[in-house]
Amino acid sequence: MITKETADYTKFDFQSGEVILIDKPIGWTSFKVVEKIRWAVQVKKVGHAGTLDPLATGLLIICTGKKTKEISQFQDQKKTYAGKIILGKTSASMDMETEIKETKIPESVTADQILKVRDSFIGRIMQIPPMFSAVKIKGRSLYKIARKGKEVEREPREVQVDKFEIINISIPEIEFEIVCSKGTYIRSIANDLGEKLGCGGILGSLRRTGIGAYSVNDALDIEGFASRFREAALKVTN
Repeated sequence: MITKETADYTKFDFQSGEVILIDKPIGWTSFKVVEKIRWAVQVKKVGHAGTLDPLATGLLIICTGKKTKEISQFQDQKKTYAGKIILGKTSASMDMETEIKETKIPESVTADQILKVRDSFIGRIMQIPPMFSAVKIKGRSLYKIARKGKEVEREPREVQVDKFEIINISIPEIEFEIVCSKGTYIRSIANDLGEKLGCGGILGSLRRTGIGAYSVNDALDIEGFASRFREAALKVTN
């Protein structure tokens, strides 16, 4: 596995298969990270184990070559996220990506009330996938439909939230850490929490800090990876 602590990176064989920990920067799509790595290592077969939204940062596990067959093993592991929910706001994307509408926060919304409502999101819960997501219905990605100003009916899906810790409450902002199953939309939790509080809520920021036992603390910066491994990868493929 390639991490920022790896020393002798010239011995890696990207064609046979490697696993790379990358810290995705804000503004990048997960696909853009894959394309950058494909260019750096000069191997066509590259994939990632779990999409991160463009506005999210954090851990992406990238597999190359024959290791792409193991992607599902990483996808199935629990994910850990840290972030911020902002109350009193709503948006179509449930985060800061689309137009934000202001809503009034009732006086009844207190720290105790937030914690009480938070408890309803722990355990097995049902979620409706956001329209601004990569989920496909009848072969069409929801986000492509959403960008045309349309909305289609989506079936709720069961996900598992093992931990939903509130780190700090400074209304309208709520800092949190969540440990959950694959397929969990943190944007949906932000939106649904706001709805239950009667004031709306969006995801202000999100960072994936872990996938299973793998930590973002061990991940490489994508630009650093590209500059370090481009030359080494060319030597391997040649």
